Amino acid sequence: MAAKKKKKKGKRKVVLLFFEILLLLIALAVLFVVQKMSKIDSGNKQDVKGMNVEKNDLHEAAAGVQEAYRIIALFGLDNRSVGKLDRGNSDVIIIASINEETKEVRMASIYRDTYLDLTGGDGFNKCNAAYAYGGPSQAVSMLNVNFDLDIDEYISFDFNAVADAVDLLGGVEIELTEEEAGGINGYIEEVAELTGKEPDYIYGGGVYNMSGVQATSYARIRFTKGDDFKRTERQRLVIEKMVEKALHSDLGTINKLVDTIFPEIKTSLTNTDILMLAKDAFSYQMGENAGFPILENRWAGYVDDKDVVVCCELTDTVKQLHQFLFDEEDYEVSPSVQEISNRIVERSGVTRENGGNY
Repeated sequence: MAAKKKKKKGKRKVVLLFFEILLLLIALAVLFVVQKMSKIDSGNKQDVKGMNVEKNDLHEAAAGVQEAYRIIALFGLDNRSVGKLDRGNSDVIIIASINEETKEVRMASIYRDTYLDLTGGDGFNKCNAAYAYGGPSQAVSMLNVNFDLDIDEYISFDFNAVADAVDLLGGVEIELTEEEAGGINGYIEEVAELTGKEPDYIYGGGVYNMSGVQATSYARIRFTKGDDFKRTERQRLVIEKMVEKALHSDLGTINKLVDTIFPEIKTSLTNTDILMLAKDAFSYQMGENAGFPILENRWAGYVDDKDVVVCCELTDTVKQLHQFLFDEEDYEVSPSVQEISNRIVERSGVTRENGGNY
């Protein structure tokens, strides 16, 4: 399977929250999935398949490149209520590109505080607010318009799904630093309250077989050295441990995961879409994952009285993103992206000359 192939290669990183888990569950339990598809909240496909999603006018070559990929937006919601997937800040934002020919999957995360055009007439703000203002359709539009993408599909989830999955897998082993231990219990208390689970507090650093509440709380720790960028590394580690456990689970456990997790997600994918993904699951090859804007092209500070991350030149980030997701050399950005890039420079005063390396 893809995860095994990646493991043999030794240094492949495991992707960010949930998408690889979804594919893994489908691949291992496809016979069960056929019976259980009705449990998924398929949302309103018109939200992302129809006129409500904005896209830029891409030049013919760029549009042709993206037609060779299946592109799915993944949103992890940091709501203070469980199962409310229509609105909320999307603190995990991932763009997944699946090469239809090679079956390679690449993942690009967009940092939640990135200062972008939210579309929908809501102006510039942290990009995670797009989902809160207009749900998945506006969040997909935000990605399309700011990054010259052609996305029509999404998967949304909250941390309740992650907590349930970890518990069903029997926990995940993670080493906690003293600094992390100093801040984790506040998250544990909140996650336990929201999910209705026991608040298993942690006192001091060390190696723990973390419960769902503990692992989800660990992935949410932000206020340590490295801030939000370090948090995404913790998220990667939690998923890596989940994949390791899932690969050694029996079909009974996988069946329980399907029964529990599928009702806890929202997606534009139809049953047929998911089965088509499942059909090729054993052919997937997990490629590299990365966060954008990259270190050399980001600046952090206050714009419009908000603590944000700024692309020093959005045009550069879009070129780097297209190179990463689609192997496009010397991508030519659309006039729409150039205009947004110019407006970000005007509003923030940040350029490639005076920013970067945050």
